[in-house]
Amino acid sequence: MGSIVPERPHAVLIPYPAQGHVTPMLKLAKLLRSRGFYITFVNNHFNQNRLLRSGAISSLDSLPDFRFQSIPDGLPPTDTDATQDIPSLCDSIPKNCIPPFRDLITELNDPSSPTPAVSCIVSDGAMSFTLDVAKELRIPEVLFWTPSACGYMGYLHYQHLIERGIFPLKDACDLTNGYLERPIDWISGMKNVRLRDLPIFLRTLDSKDIMFHFCNHAAQRSSMASAIILNTFDELERPVLDAMASMLPPIYTIGPLSLLSRQITTSPLTSISSNLWKEDPTCLEWLQGREPGSVVYVNYGSITVMTNEQLIEFAWGLANSKHDFFWVIRPDLVKGDSAVLPQEFLSETKERGLLASWCPQEAVLSHPSIGVFLTHSGWNSTLESICGGVPTISWPFFAEQQTNCRYACTEWGIGMEIDSNVKREEVERLVRELMEGEKGKEMRRRAVEWKESAIRATQPGGSSFQNFDRLVKEALL
Repeated sequence: MGSIVPERPHAVLIPYPAQGHVTPMLKLAKLLRSRGFYITFVNNHFNQNRLLRSGAISSLDSLPDFRFQSIPDGLPPTDTDATQDIPSLCDSIPKNCIPPFRDLITELNDPSSPTPAVSCIVSDGAMSFTLDVAKELRIPEVLFWTPSACGYMGYLHYQHLIERGIFPLKDACDLTNGYLERPIDWISGMKNVRLRDLPIFLRTLDSKDIMFHFCNHAAQRSSMASAIILNTFDELERPVLDAMASMLPPIYTIGPLSLLSRQITTSPLTSISSNLWKEDPTCLEWLQGREPGSVVYVNYGSITVMTNEQLIEFAWGLANSKHDFFWVIRPDLVKGDSAVLPQEFLSETKERGLLASWCPQEAVLSHPSIGVFLTHSGWNSTLESICGGVPTISWPFFAEQQTNCRYACTEWGIGMEIDSNVKREEVERLVRELMEGEKGKEMRRRAVEWKESAIRATQPGGSSFQNFDRLVKEALL
């Protein structure tokens, strides 16, 4: 008798529809395909169209075993080349995404479908509606939480903020009177954190705040998954990970994914990228002509917005520092307007400054000319700065960026924070301190040590490499 050939495993991956979530999920999808999985990658319609427009994906079925699908998110259709309104998305997704996601899985599982039957779902932790579909269709589901472990731990304790009467805030003055400096000493594994270091959605007087309750609801549902994936490595966040282990299903730390994914040596997937904006690769040629460690790289990620006044303060701080800089200014960076930089600034810095609307950030941060990264402290950016051995100046804006900033500055020793009320004198001082001063030298040394630790974790035999092996064998197959 002939043996029955087992059907190929089929993983459906669905990120939350924002750049910082799509990027690590796509890296994970590529890694799983390298282990023999058939992949269906599910975007919302809006981001699917943006990926096609930016050239990140040339077609939806460029490979026979790696397909892109999309579902509606319930928001009105638009062709705007900008991140969708996050509170509107968070309000709409739980109400509107279950039926189309269920229909997609049912269609993929139809006996007449050319694809193997779906064997597992890997969902963004923020897309917790997928747990209901997985349960109904009896398909195992693993949640991929894309923030840092410390940021995720903050969300896991949102319920405690309600129970302790801390959420919602009682008075608008609490935002400015020092109340947010209050120490939080009851979160296991997180020392030296203050209320202001927890994810930002607690900073409201509205007891029905959409963002707070969306994140709290998703975090509380984590225990419904068969496993949790985190894009971090054990050495970086060990105390938090140890504390988390008793609260959740099995946790697999497989980061930094930007390094782990380099273990796929040859792949037809290299042409598929996750960039929702069109990249400008010419910046790498510009960097090529610069001295090692001489350039300040400035990028506030995909969600941060600022006023034009804040933009101008950053601009003159960079100009007055007299250092070379490469600055990414998204088309939608300035609230409700296009970014307008003073002509005097452009004239003064034309020999030592480069502006772009988007760039291949991993390649930029790995370039030897980069000396400092002025960042919003999103988790992908934080990990990429660690992988490049580059210290940071942090201007956190959203979500758990405040948590990442606190850890970079106090636990990992690789960052300095800029006041949210940004002034050009402070920008100049911090740039000079990190580029020229003793603190900068020490932070660069620490950043290189963390880089070496991240490389060890993701090489064969390293903790993240082994954890990815275990994830595949124990949770996904």
